[in-house]
Amino acid sequence: MSKGKLTGAAVAEHNSKDSCWVIVHGKAYDVTDFLPEHPGGQKIILKYAGKDATEEFDPIHPPDTLDKYLDQSKHLGEVDMTTVEQEEKTADPEEVERQERIKCMPSLAACYNLMDFETVARSVMKKTAWAYYSSGADDEITMRENHSAFHKIWFRPRVLVDVETVDFSTTMLGTKVSVPFYVTATALGKLGNPEGEVVLTRAAHTHNVIQMIPTLASCSFDEIVDARQGDQVQWLQLYVNKDRSITQRIVKHAEARGCKGLFITVDAPQLGRREKDMRSKFSDVGSNVQASGGDSVDRSQGAARAISSFIDPALSWKDIPWFQSITTMPIILKGVQCVEDVLRAVEAGVQGVVLSNHGGRQLEFARSAIEVLAEVMPILRERGWENKIEIYIDGGIRRATDMLKALCLGAKGVGIGRPFLYAMSAYGQPGVERAMQLLKDEMEMNMRLIGATKIEDLNPSLIDVRGLVGGHAAPVPFDTLTVGAYDPLQAPRFSEKAKL
Repeated sequence: MSKGKLTGAAVAEHNSKDSCWVIVHGKAYDVTDFLPEHPGGQKIILKYAGKDATEEFDPIHPPDTLDKYLDQSKHLGEVDMTTVEQEEKTADPEEVERQERIKCMPSLAACYNLMDFETVARSVMKKTAWAYYSSGADDEITMRENHSAFHKIWFRPRVLVDVETVDFSTTMLGTKVSVPFYVTATALGKLGNPEGEVVLTRAAHTHNVIQMIPTLASCSFDEIVDARQGDQVQWLQLYVNKDRSITQRIVKHAEARGCKGLFITVDAPQLGRREKDMRSKFSDVGSNVQASGGDSVDRSQGAARAISSFIDPALSWKDIPWFQSITTMPIILKGVQCVEDVLRAVEAGVQGVVLSNHGGRQLEFARSAIEVLAEVMPILRERGWENKIEIYIDGGIRRATDMLKALCLGAKGVGIGRPFLYAMSAYGQPGVERAMQLLKDEMEMNMRLIGATKIEDLNPSLIDVRGLVGGHAAPVPFDTLTVGAYDPLQAPRFSEKAKL
């Protein structure tokens, strides 16, 4: 045994809730006292009591987690990993098939739109990762409606406009950007790619778009900030902690590191029920070790619940002045869903709102952001308040036409999340960069086709929103003859070997 190092046998003795040690990256930690506080619940830690938990730990936790949350007295030192009993791994037939599909993936050049990345990612991602990224609340009706709502808006193009030169650069919260979208915050980037959110950081720099850094990232906040280049701009998405001193520390650190916007998530007093994620059993409950006492919330049903128990359900409008007192960053409320709350946000003096239903992951039957936007902007204009606040939307944006519809209505920009995760999961940084370039190419083409040469040209006269008026009317009758005659568009094809 190496001098001064713990043996695997010594760690293995501490395999119960009364004395629980785990190994992470070759070091032992006493997590006994932390068990009741663990956001993911006790069960998942107890499964690895006395063992090496690195493989389970890495995809969910930023690397500085143990330094941040576990007292130094519980850091027990290095372990001689040659003495740690290796659990025999049996070949998982599902994983074998997945690796075969990866070998047969379509080339990146075969992806022509953002939905193509989703199709490929679905086939090559691990099931638990796919379930977390792709799941929505309850019956996933809101998640699907987020995209289909854009289909209710049609264009009213202008012709004979000189559109030889098109410029779709703009400003968002005072930052000049090349295109009016940003990478919105999404959790657990390492589920899709071992490098995690820094892949998105680098791609955002390539295309001069802003990245919103998530509270629940797999990389640490500082890793993501350290990955930025030059004068690249980042924003912070914040889940508000019940312990306001922790929240204050996060906000002040973000400002000190140069973040240019604070996006406070206001639509998640508790996380929605994402059943696909829950069914994937992200935290394996088939462990022989059973947790008991002190952990009344079963967070083992999915990744979403496993990482979110710190979020404060008591957050309210009365907290806004406190946030304004602790930072000079612009404050944006992320997850606003009705006109009344937009007006209240203006009165509260915040700099912006994101109309959002959390990607359809929170309240089922929450209206789509584009529908709320169509209701909000005329009222802001009536009051002369349209320039008092910047309005952003996210959820369901898959084409530049979706972005253009939002901008015509009056949005300053749009957030895009899942498509970039899927591109990253399937193709890494080149995939994200291609996804962004595809949006830019679509943007240039469609601005020409509607007769607009710059963002300032986009206005409500270029769209027909009558399909949105009157809320959720009865669906259009299904024309089975037309559908039967239609030759469906194809997604990128895997080579024949992949058909196992």
